[in-house]
Amino acid sequence: MNDVKEKSALSQPAREEIDKWVAKYPEDKAQSAVIPALHIAQKYNQGSLTDSIIESVADYLGIPKIAAFEVATFYSMYELKPVGRHKMGLCKSISCMLMGADELGDHLQKKLGIKFGETTPDGKVTLKEVECLGACRHAPVVHMHNRYYESLTPEKADELIEGLE
Repeated sequence: MNDVKEKSALSQPAREEIDKWVAKYPEDKAQSAVIPALHIAQKYNQGSLTDSIIESVADYLGIPKIAAFEVATFYSMYELKPVGRHKMGLCKSISCMLMGADELGDHLQKKLGIKFGETTPDGKVTLKEVECLGACRHAPVVHMHNRYYESLTPEKADELIEGLE
């Protein structure tokens, strides 16, 4: 990309992955790779983004820093503070709500001993409320590790939690 590579908060493996995405766009359209670049940066930083990492992504892509911050702060898929090893996102859309997401959310908070937006003291699980996951037919749904857990009941949620490392 540019001379920022040597001073970047991005690791070499992260830069190599970002380069693969940048190559998919016309040379003057590096900004188009900002979404996957932020995902990659987050992956290599234990699941969250710091200001310096967001700035490094912007510098690496040769875009204004504000452009990277706009994306990182707009989308809920980016974490701006550290998260647990397992990020559990409970869908709170109307379909999930009608199928018991509120009760499931209460159960998860009690079971984990945390509120939405918090992480268990052992750093194991972060519990979040998320917008529609598009799996309404199988509501309520939790998203974790790029996988959907559908038609969840409190009992199934307990099994899921107990199966975490």
